[in-house]
Amino acid sequence: MTPLDQVNLSELPSKNTRLEQTRLLLQEALTSFEPGRVALSFSGAEDVVLIDLVKALGLKVDVFSLDTGRLHEETYQFIDTVREHYQQPIEMLYPDPAGVQTLVKEKGLFSFYRDGHGECCGVRKVAPLRSKLAKLDAWITGQRQDQSITRGNIPLREEDTNFAGSSAEGQPSALIKFNPLSEWTSADIWNYIREHEVPYNALHDQGFVSIGCQPCTRSVGPFEHERAGRWWWEEATKKECGLHSQNIINVVQA
Repeated sequence: MTPLDQVNLSELPSKNTRLEQTRLLLQEALTSFEPGRVALSFSGAEDVVLIDLVKALGLKVDVFSLDTGRLHEETYQFIDTVREHYQQPIEMLYPDPAGVQTLVKEKGLFSFYRDGHGECCGVRKVAPLRSKLAKLDAWITGQRQDQSITRGNIPLREEDTNFAGSSAEGQPSALIKFNPLSEWTSADIWNYIREHEVPYNALHDQGFVSIGCQPCTRSVGPFEHERAGRWWWEEATKKECGLHSQNIINVVQA
């Protein structure tokens, strides 16, 4: 197979070449780093497409997911279904109980409706993610350019300076982020899911498109953008939880 760095990815416009582009990126990510130093973050439909493609390539990937403690029951069932369907271990990352306790004690369970979601996401998502990524050299995500206005320029691969990792020897190192589905559309994702019988979250059948924590996610109408159901009380430019470098939330480490 032609090495990815010899392929001009901008010259791969069609559905089939986008699929091949994704396979090449996954192969690069999973063969260029030592075992245990690259992982795929899993939360939604896009990420299962990536897992399905990895399995089809005959490769192995470490998978992790963030359990904020406030997910829908359907999401927990979805995670179990994916784990069983692919015989794929999924590491669950949890927030620091002390951080959650302090937040809830001082501001209650629903402060994000008043103050915005940044602080809660910082405690429940960003902090545990930062701890995980500090141990990695590369991170595979399911981000797409058409998901929101804040993701319109997502590259296929980038260096994430906000979540810089550390080497196996404990020295600071660059963190490479792979976004193999960057140029896929929502239609591409769902066509793949149907064609390959990929499992998906049951909430999608109830009108949910982009799915996060239960209090911060609602179903959307037929003419609404897919992330309109996330933090719907905030501006569209703020519909990021801080996991990606376009809108990082600074969390004070104890």
